Amino acid sequence: MNNSTRREFLGRSAAATVAATTGSLPLIGKESASKPADAETLVTTLYKSLNDEQREKICIPFDDPLRHKIENNWHIVPQRVGKFFDKDQQAITREIFLGIHSDEYRDKIWEQFIGDNRNKKHKTPEETFGEASVAIFGKPGEDKFEFVLTGRHCTRRCDGNSTEGVSFGGPIFYGHAAQGFNEKPDHPGNVYWFQAQRANEVYQMLDGKQQAAALKDDSRGERGRKTIELKGHAEGLEGARVGDMTADQKEGIKKVLADLLLPFRKVDREEALKQIEPQFDDLHLAFYQNEDVGNDKTWDTWQLEGPSMIWYFRGDPHVHTWVNIEQPKGDPFAAGEGKKA
Repeated sequence: MNNSTRREFLGRSAAATVAATTGSLPLIGKESASKPADAETLVTTLYKSLNDEQREKICIPFDDPLRHKIENNWHIVPQRVGKFFDKDQQAITREIFLGIHSDEYRDKIWEQFIGDNRNKKHKTPEETFGEASVAIFGKPGEDKFEFVLTGRHCTRRCDGNSTEGVSFGGPIFYGHAAQGFNEKPDHPGNVYWFQAQRANEVYQMLDGKQQAAALKDDSRGERGRKTIELKGHAEGLEGARVGDMTADQKEGIKKVLADLLLPFRKVDREEALKQIEPQFDDLHLAFYQNEDVGNDKTWDTWQLEGPSMIWYFRGDPHVHTWVNIEQPKGDPFAAGEGKKA
């Protein structure tokens, strides 16, 4: 079994362990995930290890607008992990990055980051990872905080639930260009393509009227922070409404959600599902026919959007994925940043 086939098999096998129960979203499978505090504890360790010069450069007040920024290929600060941090700090940073991903997927995520950020001067994976940039907002171990790591095809956050009502600590981005900038229609070697395959399975479950409602011409495109702006209401959302689907179609949507969340650690998956569940019936599934790589009617670009959620998967010419999930505004338990548009 080659590496690509093995990745697909392992991804589908892991997804199969996520059980779906009638009337509820998928239950998280029995994984030996990191304890919720593990990555957060390491952020505190990293923060305490910084010297005055390092803190001046990468430590930023929690409410600074920079914490809300997101792009598909960027550096949140100019300083790079490989040159700005000592070896111990670099190792801690790698462990934080790995620790916010699931057991099943952290090795694949590491390989994806290294492949997408490597250049000719890098001799080892560690040198490539050194191209990442890190900012720490707030004061870990004392008050609200957020660790943000960025690079090509990567925006990841670790906040210890400092931002209430917001999954992943805020919007995240992931992507992959597995075999060059322009991928083939079947996206060989792409570690995230299984998610689009699962969504396309649901499209095939829809009847003709539902497919017509789900299939649109052009997607929202990529506009930085505007890409993941939330509408806050169900009116006018694109695509087929989940609440109008049959029971088996809804189960298909639950499997899509399970696959979308599969790469991330258990505590973040559970938090996201808790925030998705109140708006589950108002989710809308859409596919975009003008962004069909190879014109094979396997839709490469698609999205799930709800009043307080967007998961936008752009597969043309390679995978870019934009994610933003908040507690629905009408939920009486919504708090903190979950109340903001």
